[in-house]
Amino acid sequence: MKRLIIGAIASVALASAALAEEMKMAVTTSFHNSGLAEILLPEIKKDLGLDVQLLVVGTGQAIRLGEAGDVDAILVHSKKAEEKFLAGGNGTHRREIMYNDFVFIGPKGDAAGVADSEDAAAALQRIAGAEAIFVSRGDDSGTHKKELALWNAAGLEPNGFGDWYRAVGAGMGAALNTAAGMDAYIMSDRASWLNFGNKAGLGLLFAGDPVLFNQYAYIPVNPEKHGHVKNGLAMQLEGWLVSDKAKKLINGYRINGETLFVFNAE
Repeated sequence: MKRLIIGAIASVALASAALAEEMKMAVTTSFHNSGLAEILLPEIKKDLGLDVQLLVVGTGQAIRLGEAGDVDAILVHSKKAEEKFLAGGNGTHRREIMYNDFVFIGPKGDAAGVADSEDAAAALQRIAGAEAIFVSRGDDSGTHKKELALWNAAGLEPNGFGDWYRAVGAGMGAALNTAAGMDAYIMSDRASWLNFGNKAGLGLLFAGDPVLFNQYAYIPVNPEKHGHVKNGLAMQLEGWLVSDKAKKLINGYRINGETLFVFNAE
Protein backbone atom coordinates (compact mmCIF):
# COMPACT_ATOMS: atom_id res chain seq x y z
CA MET A 1 0.00 0.00 0.00
CA LYS A 2 2.82 2.36 0.91
CA ARG A 3 4.45 1.75 -2.48
CA LEU A 4 1.13 2.44 -4.21
CA ILE A 5 0.76 5.77 -2.36
CA ILE A 6 4.32 6.81 -3.16
CA GLY A 7 3.82 5.81 -6.80
CA ALA A 8 0.61 7.82 -7.00
CA ILE A 9 2.30 10.88 -5.48
CA ALA A 10 5.16 10.57 -7.97
CA SER A 11 2.73 10.28 -10.86
CA VAL A 12 0.88 13.43 -9.76
CA ALA A 13 4.18 15.30 -9.43
CA LEU A 14 5.29 14.24 -12.90
CA ALA A 15 1.92 15.19 -14.38
CA SER A 16 2.08 18.61 -12.72
CA ALA A 17 5.61 19.16 -14.03
CA ALA A 18 4.44 18.25 -17.51
CA LEU A 19 1.69 20.86 -17.47
CA ALA A 20 2.77 23.81 -19.60
CA GLU A 21 2.28 27.37 -18.47
CA GLU A 22 -0.14 29.32 -20.64
CA MET A 23 -0.22 32.82 -22.09
CA LYS A 24 -2.36 34.55 -24.69
CA MET A 25 -1.03 36.35 -27.73
CA ALA A 26 -3.10 38.19 -30.34
CA VAL A 27 -1.71 37.61 -33.83
CA THR A 28 -2.75 38.73 -37.28
CA THR A 29 -4.66 36.50 -39.67
CA SER A 30 -1.85 36.94 -42.18
CA PHE A 31 0.67 35.47 -39.72
CA HIS A 32 -1.66 32.59 -38.88
CA ASN A 33 -2.57 31.89 -42.52
CA SER A 34 1.11 31.62 -43.40
CA GLY A 35 1.40 28.36 -41.47
CA LEU A 36 4.45 29.58 -39.53
CA ALA A 37 2.65 29.29 -36.19
CA GLU A 38 2.40 25.54 -36.70
CA ILE A 39 6.19 25.43 -36.97
CA LEU A 40 7.00 27.72 -34.04
CA LEU A 41 4.46 26.84 -31.35
CA PRO A 42 5.49 23.19 -30.79
CA GLU A 43 9.13 24.28 -30.47
CA ILE A 44 8.21 27.04 -28.01
CA LYS A 45 6.31 24.52 -25.90
CA LYS A 46 9.20 22.05 -26.04
CA ASP A 47 11.87 24.62 -25.13
CA LEU A 48 9.99 26.82 -22.63
CA GLY A 49 7.17 24.61 -21.37
CA LEU A 50 4.94 27.43 -22.59
CA ASP A 51 1.61 26.91 -24.27
CA VAL A 52 0.92 30.05 -26.35
CA GLN A 53 -2.80 30.47 -27.03
CA LEU A 54 -3.32 32.49 -30.21
CA LEU A 55 -6.18 34.90 -30.76
CA VAL A 56 -6.23 35.29 -34.54
CA VAL A 57 -7.58 38.70 -35.56
CA GLY A 58 -6.63 41.71 -37.64
CA THR A 59 -4.05 44.17 -36.33
CA GLY A 60 -6.72 46.69 -35.28
CA GLN A 61 -8.55 44.08 -33.19
CA ALA A 62 -5.25 42.72 -31.80
CA ILE A 63 -4.41 46.21 -30.57
CA ARG A 64 -7.83 46.60 -28.99
CA LEU A 65 -7.37 43.27 -27.18
CA GLY A 66 -4.03 44.54 -25.88
CA GLU A 67 -5.56 47.83 -24.76
CA ALA A 68 -8.22 45.90 -22.83
CA GLY A 69 -5.64 43.60 -21.24
CA ASP A 70 -7.29 40.54 -22.77
CA VAL A 71 -3.96 39.18 -24.01
CA ASP A 72 -0.41 39.13 -22.68
CA ALA A 73 1.29 40.21 -25.92
CA ILE A 74 0.55 41.07 -29.53
CA LEU A 75 2.32 40.24 -32.80
CA VAL A 76 1.20 42.70 -35.47
CA HIS A 77 2.31 44.59 -38.59
CA SER A 78 1.27 48.22 -38.66
CA LYS A 79 4.02 50.44 -37.24
CA LYS A 80 1.92 53.60 -36.98
CA ALA A 81 -0.77 51.78 -35.00
CA GLU A 82 1.88 50.06 -32.87
CA GLU A 83 3.50 53.39 -31.97
CA LYS A 84 0.10 54.80 -30.99
CA PHE A 85 -0.47 51.71 -28.82
CA LEU A 86 2.84 52.31 -27.05
CA ALA A 87 2.23 56.06 -26.70
CA GLY A 88 -1.00 55.22 -24.87
CA GLY A 89 0.94 53.23 -22.30
CA ASN A 90 -0.57 49.94 -23.44
CA GLY A 91 2.67 48.13 -24.22
CA THR A 92 6.10 48.00 -22.63
CA HIS A 93 8.17 48.14 -25.83
CA ARG A 94 8.19 47.14 -29.50
CA ARG A 95 10.56 44.44 -30.80
CA GLU A 96 10.87 43.79 -34.52
CA ILE A 97 10.98 40.06 -35.28
CA MET A 98 10.69 39.40 -39.02
CA TYR A 99 9.43 40.79 -42.29
CA ASN A 100 8.09 39.86 -45.68
CA ASP A 101 6.31 41.96 -48.30
CA PHE A 102 2.91 42.72 -49.75
CA VAL A 103 2.11 41.61 -53.28
CA PHE A 104 -0.63 42.32 -55.81
CA ILE A 105 -2.59 39.27 -56.90
CA GLY A 106 -5.03 39.17 -59.78
CA PRO A 107 -6.45 37.29 -62.76
CA LYS A 108 -3.70 35.75 -64.87
CA GLY A 109 -5.21 37.48 -67.90
CA ASP A 110 -4.50 40.81 -66.10
CA ALA A 111 -6.90 43.01 -68.06
CA ALA A 112 -5.82 46.05 -66.00
CA GLY A 113 -2.15 45.58 -66.91
CA VAL A 114 -0.93 45.50 -63.30
CA ALA A 115 2.09 43.36 -64.19
CA ASP A 116 3.44 46.18 -66.37
CA SER A 117 3.35 48.75 -63.56
CA GLU A 118 6.48 50.64 -62.55
CA ASP A 119 5.48 50.84 -58.89
CA ALA A 120 2.67 50.08 -56.45
CA ALA A 121 0.94 53.44 -57.06
CA ALA A 122 0.81 52.79 -60.80
CA ALA A 123 -0.58 49.28 -60.18
CA LEU A 124 -3.46 50.69 -58.15
CA GLN A 125 -4.06 53.47 -60.67
CA ARG A 126 -4.37 50.86 -63.42
CA ILE A 127 -6.89 48.85 -61.39
CA ALA A 128 -8.96 51.94 -60.63
CA GLY A 129 -8.72 53.19 -64.21
CA ALA A 130 -10.03 49.87 -65.53
CA GLU A 131 -12.59 49.63 -62.69
CA ALA A 132 -11.47 46.01 -62.36
CA ILE A 133 -12.97 44.14 -59.43
CA PHE A 134 -10.75 44.59 -56.39
CA VAL A 135 -11.28 42.79 -53.07
CA SER A 136 -10.26 44.72 -49.95
CA ARG A 137 -9.90 43.17 -46.51
CA GLY A 138 -11.95 46.07 -45.12
CA ASP A 139 -11.33 44.87 -41.57
CA ASP A 140 -8.97 47.43 -39.97
CA SER A 141 -6.14 44.88 -40.19
CA GLY A 142 -2.52 45.78 -40.84
CA THR A 143 -2.99 44.70 -44.45
CA HIS A 144 -6.10 46.85 -44.79
CA LYS A 145 -4.37 49.86 -43.22
CA LYS A 146 -1.48 49.44 -45.66
CA GLU A 147 -3.81 49.12 -48.63
CA LEU A 148 -5.61 52.36 -47.71
CA ALA A 149 -2.27 54.15 -47.32
CA LEU A 150 -1.22 52.95 -50.79
CA TRP A 151 -4.45 54.15 -52.41
CA ASN A 152 -3.88 57.52 -50.75
CA ALA A 153 -0.28 57.63 -52.01
CA ALA A 154 -1.61 56.89 -55.50
CA GLY A 155 -3.91 59.93 -55.25
CA LEU A 156 -7.07 57.84 -54.99
CA GLU A 157 -9.84 57.63 -52.38
CA PRO A 158 -11.64 54.28 -51.91
CA ASN A 159 -14.70 55.98 -50.39
CA GLY A 160 -15.46 57.35 -53.85
CA PHE A 161 -15.05 54.06 -55.71
CA GLY A 162 -17.91 52.26 -57.43
CA ASP A 163 -19.11 48.73 -56.81
CA TRP A 164 -15.98 47.30 -58.43
CA TYR A 165 -14.31 47.89 -55.04
CA ARG A 166 -15.48 45.13 -52.67
CA ALA A 167 -14.63 45.54 -48.98
CA VAL A 168 -15.38 42.16 -47.42
CA GLY A 169 -14.55 42.73 -43.73
CA ALA A 170 -12.69 39.44 -43.46
CA GLY A 171 -9.31 37.89 -42.74
CA MET A 172 -6.64 37.27 -45.37
CA GLY A 173 -7.63 33.70 -46.17
CA ALA A 174 -11.32 34.53 -46.55
CA ALA A 175 -10.52 37.60 -48.65
CA LEU A 176 -8.29 35.55 -50.95
CA ASN A 177 -11.07 32.99 -51.31
CA THR A 178 -13.45 35.78 -52.29
CA ALA A 179 -10.98 37.12 -54.86
CA ALA A 180 -10.48 33.63 -56.29
CA GLY A 181 -14.24 33.19 -56.62
CA MET A 182 -14.66 36.56 -58.33
CA ASP A 183 -11.48 36.44 -60.45
CA ALA A 184 -10.58 39.73 -58.80
CA TYR A 185 -7.49 41.73 -57.86
CA ILE A 186 -6.37 41.80 -54.23
CA MET A 187 -3.38 42.85 -52.12
CA SER A 188 -1.98 40.11 -49.91
CA ASP A 189 1.05 39.51 -47.77
CA ARG A 190 3.38 37.13 -49.62
CA ALA A 191 3.27 34.43 -46.93
CA SER A 192 -0.52 34.10 -46.97
CA TRP A 193 -0.52 33.96 -50.77
CA LEU A 194 2.11 31.24 -50.93
CA ASN A 195 0.27 29.13 -48.35
CA PHE A 196 -3.14 29.71 -49.99
CA GLY A 197 -4.49 26.55 -51.58
CA ASN A 198 -7.42 27.84 -53.65
CA LYS A 199 -5.54 30.00 -56.16
CA ALA A 200 -7.99 29.24 -59.00
CA GLY A 201 -7.18 31.58 -61.92
CA LEU A 202 -5.17 34.06 -59.86
CA GLY A 203 -1.45 34.76 -60.00
CA LEU A 204 1.12 37.05 -58.42
CA LEU A 205 1.28 40.04 -60.77
CA PHE A 206 3.32 42.71 -59.01
CA ALA A 207 5.88 42.88 -56.18
CA GLY A 208 9.18 44.47 -55.35
CA ASP A 209 8.32 48.11 -54.67
CA PRO A 210 10.06 49.09 -51.38
CA VAL A 211 6.79 50.61 -50.13
CA LEU A 212 5.38 47.06 -49.94
CA PHE A 213 7.78 46.13 -47.10
CA ASN A 214 5.87 44.38 -44.29
CA GLN A 215 7.45 44.35 -40.81
CA TYR A 216 6.08 42.21 -37.95
CA ALA A 217 6.68 43.35 -34.37
CA TYR A 218 6.12 41.85 -30.93
CA ILE A 219 4.77 44.00 -28.08
CA PRO A 220 4.19 42.77 -24.49
CA VAL A 221 1.11 44.30 -22.86
CA ASN A 222 1.98 46.73 -20.06
CA PRO A 223 1.56 45.06 -16.62
CA GLU A 224 1.46 48.49 -14.95
CA LYS A 225 -1.83 49.11 -16.75
CA HIS A 226 -3.16 45.55 -16.48
CA GLY A 227 -1.74 43.85 -13.39
CA HIS A 228 -3.09 40.43 -14.34
CA VAL A 229 -1.15 40.05 -17.58
CA LYS A 230 1.65 37.49 -17.61
CA ASN A 231 4.56 39.78 -18.38
CA GLY A 232 7.13 37.27 -17.19
CA LEU A 233 5.90 34.70 -19.70
CA ALA A 234 5.64 37.35 -22.42
CA MET A 235 9.29 38.24 -21.84
CA GLN A 236 10.30 34.56 -21.95
CA LEU A 237 8.52 34.26 -25.28
CA GLU A 238 10.25 37.37 -26.61
CA GLY A 239 13.61 35.91 -25.66
CA TRP A 240 12.79 32.79 -27.64
CA LEU A 241 11.46 34.73 -30.66
CA VAL A 242 14.75 36.61 -31.03
CA SER A 243 16.93 33.53 -30.47
CA ASP A 244 19.17 31.75 -32.98
CA LYS A 245 16.74 28.83 -33.01
CA ALA A 246 13.82 31.08 -33.95
CA LYS A 247 15.99 32.68 -36.64
CA LYS A 248 16.75 29.29 -38.15
CA LEU A 249 13.10 28.20 -38.09
CA ILE A 250 11.76 31.48 -39.51
CA ASN A 251 14.34 31.79 -42.28
CA GLY A 252 14.05 28.09 -43.07
CA TYR A 253 10.27 28.11 -43.50
CA ARG A 254 9.56 27.73 -47.21
CA ILE A 255 6.72 26.71 -49.49
CA ASN A 256 7.65 25.37 -52.91
CA GLY A 257 11.18 26.62 -52.33
CA GLU A 258 10.09 30.20 -51.60
CA THR A 259 10.95 31.92 -48.33
CA LEU A 260 7.92 33.35 -46.51
CA PHE A 261 9.60 35.45 -43.81
CA VAL A 262 13.01 36.95 -43.11
CA PHE A 263 14.17 37.16 -39.48
CA ASN A 264 15.52 40.63 -38.59
CA ALA A 265 15.40 40.82 -34.78
CA GLU A 266 18.34 42.62 -33.19
